[in-house]
Amino acid sequence: MSPLQNETVLVIGGSSGIGFGVAEKALIEGARVHIASSSASRVQESVASLQQKYPGGQVTGHVIDLSSSEVERHLENLLSGIGSTLDHIVYTAGDPLPTLSIDQIDLEAIHRAGHIRFFVPLLLGKLAPRFLKAGYQSSLTLTTGAGSQKPFPNWSLISGYLTGLHGLTRNLALDLKPLRVNLVSLGIVKTPMWGSNGVPENIQSSMPLGKVGTPLEVAEAYVYLMKDTNATGSVVSTNSGSLLL
Repeated sequence: MSPLQNETVLVIGGSSGIGFGVAEKALIEGARVHIASSSASRVQESVASLQQKYPGGQVTGHVIDLSSSEVERHLENLLSGIGSTLDHIVYTAGDPLPTLSIDQIDLEAIHRAGHIRFFVPLLLGKLAPRFLKAGYQSSLTLTTGAGSQKPFPNWSLISGYLTGLHGLTRNLALDLKPLRVNLVSLGIVKTPMWGSNGVPENIQSSMPLGKVGTPLEVAEAYVYLMKDTNATGSVVSTNSGSLLL
């Protein structure tokens, strides 16, 4: 029996892309899955798609506005609505990357770039102990990117938060013990954020593997961290070998 069989998993950002892949993998593992995202229509479509693919699976959709200044209250309402039966919370929510040159950065841009990437995960860490089942079997898994380990031009604004998530994960693992807190570091993944044409072929062919990741491939990293009850404060990197270049 899978360690996730009959466990309850919440994927925030689960209506598309990487989060949808995590939700699908969790259903395959036999988990009860909740997905939450900002778009009611996308949540509805994603739930219907998962139910069609896995008729015996249990999947529920929720709508949450993560962009609001009231985001802590929104998170609390989401978690309260599900109840204290949660075994795992996965956070994959994101927004377009704000690649800005240094001279374009101001305080408003700094706050805006950090809201979804860093501020919300920190607030989620604050709330998680109230709603996750007690003990090391339960986990919170956050998401960062390969830009946390490799510099790129005009990424100073982004990389500060991406790298900060490494430190946040380790410290939350200590502050929330024995709950487990881990991090997945992603390279380029084929998601809707790349638009209708997808990841350009020249980018894919430039990777050491000659390809980039798919949501179902990288979802394995999240499932692993949910399953391994000996992993906390850990980072799993899945990046097509991009850090080797």
